Amino acid sequence: MKLSTVIALILAAQSAAFAPHNARVAQRTRSTQSFSSMDRNSVLDGSYPGDRGFDPLGFSNSKPALYQYRQAEIKHARLAMLAAVGWPVSEVLNPKIADYFHLSPTIDETGCAPSILNGTLNKINPLFWIVCVLAASWIESYGLSRIKTVDALPGDLGFDPLGLYPRDEAGQRYMQLAEIQNGRLAMVAIIAFVFQEYITDQGVVRATPIFFQPAVTAIRELAN
Repeated sequence: MKLSTVIALILAAQSAAFAPHNARVAQRTRSTQSFSSMDRNSVLDGSYPGDRGFDPLGFSNSKPALYQYRQAEIKHARLAMLAAVGWPVSEVLNPKIADYFHLSPTIDETGCAPSILNGTLNKINPLFWIVCVLAASWIESYGLSRIKTVDALPGDLGFDPLGLYPRDEAGQRYMQLAEIQNGRLAMVAIIAFVFQEYITDQGVVRATPIFFQPAVTAIRELAN
């Protein structure tokens, strides 16, 4: 696939993700109507950003169930967004950091990051996993306590140290939609990273070096 095609697809996806709310509602209605054999679940009323009324297996059959599924989706989306950035960054920086501290890099000779399918997880210090489990437990405990005390949207933990969350309703809806759309894309991307490296035995960065080098260098290579 040519780079121009990739860029066009990315721009189209971003345009769809950040379209005005009324346009999104119209698109959601059209998307639902395209499944003529499916009736819209009354619980999927568009109150949550990113709701397309698509639930063919009927998992969200009540408001509490819908809340729990959206809560889980946002958690996985946020984790996937961090992973989608951290995965290629680790492949770029890990060898350099390891060399600076005179340590053995965890990135193998193929440039692949450690994962279950790739193997090499034994290179990771067990202390790292302990810290991850403790941090995740604390975050989960804080999230559960927040749910019990505040009637908030799924994923709202009241955490905004930089004050990026808009104060107006339209801006908040825009931000919520942007988060869930990018999170869904990140969940697909991180799965693609895992299987791409397992199948090709080549790191993501090595497979697509054009995205991990200075723009001037990329443009010069395209011109040649």
